[in-house]
Amino acid sequence: MTKSDAEKLKGFCKIIRIDISDLELLKVALTHRSFVNEYRKGKLEHNEKLEFLGDAVLELLVSKYLFDNYPAKAEGELTSFRAATVRTESLFEESERLGYGKFLFMSKGEENTGGRTRPYILANTFEAIIGAIYLDKGLEVVRKFLKRELFYKIPEIVEKRLDIDSKSKLQEISQEVVKETPVYEVVDATGPDHAKKFTARVLIKAKDFGKGSGLSKQEAEQNAAESAIKNWKELLAKYFDID
Repeated sequence: MTKSDAEKLKGFCKIIRIDISDLELLKVALTHRSFVNEYRKGKLEHNEKLEFLGDAVLELLVSKYLFDNYPAKAEGELTSFRAATVRTESLFEESERLGYGKFLFMSKGEENTGGRTRPYILANTFEAIIGAIYLDKGLEVVRKFLKRELFYKIPEIVEKRLDIDSKSKLQEISQEVVKETPVYEVVDATGPDHAKKFTARVLIKAKDFGKGSGLSKQEAEQNAAESAIKNWKELLAKYFDID
């Protein structure tokens, strides 16, 4: 390992507030497959196996947290809360907040097409880091890390039922209030095939209720629905004179 790599990894340890002893392990957790494919020097490893391990550890600890803190909730609700906590968007938010992107080892090609800010790459890295922490420090240190960096959002997920996806929530309130099912249209798609960005809008009774963008049509539609929900009262008043 080069001196600059070691310094970079020590900087990452400060970000996550955990002193990882095995810096080689930490480097693997931060290595995207593209880096290995591009450089092919020695026995380089990428982070997909650590991601696999971290995913299992994450699911266990989120399940335990929900089990302990929401004893009155049914199994189906707990499952839904867990899914909302560990979904790609949620883990991406935490990776972005902590600045994981600048520490990644990836190919120039991947970097040039936005790899350091790509949601699924950062979400997968979050899981790989959990795998590395587990192997280096054990389950209790992972639990403390997650309590600090992820579990803080669970009370809001439970209270506001953020586990219910935005399209389902919008359909429910739209059918209840205006007796209409929302319709989605993709209005734009830009960028190369491997990194295309979509923009969708949602219409209710032919009225524009919001737009959203994403790296898939489904994500764009979800974000459009989220925008509609956020501005629901104002849009009802604007289009249908409903308070």
